[in-house]
Amino acid sequence: MSAKPILSSVAAAPAPLLHDRMQRAARIVGAPGNYKVCEGCESILSKNVSLCPTCRGYRFDSDYARVITHANVLATRVPVSILWED
Repeated sequence: MSAKPILSSVAAAPAPLLHDRMQRAARIVGAPGNYKVCEGCESILSKNVSLCPTCRGYRFDSDYARVITHANVLATRVPVSILWED
């Protein structure tokens, strides 16, 4: 019995959703100094935020390379975060 291939999140994601994420990633990559990555949940947030709205974390990485790399990763996958409202 052969294993069934697992669809990647890119293949399974609706095109409009990924297009929107790619546009947001392009905006972030264009101005990485305006953003930071939450160390708790890896969300990308505005540099002015002091508490992550997703996980309530308060530790952030504002390194330009990390922001750019993470924006490119998030642009190619569907959202997987579970918000407090959920």
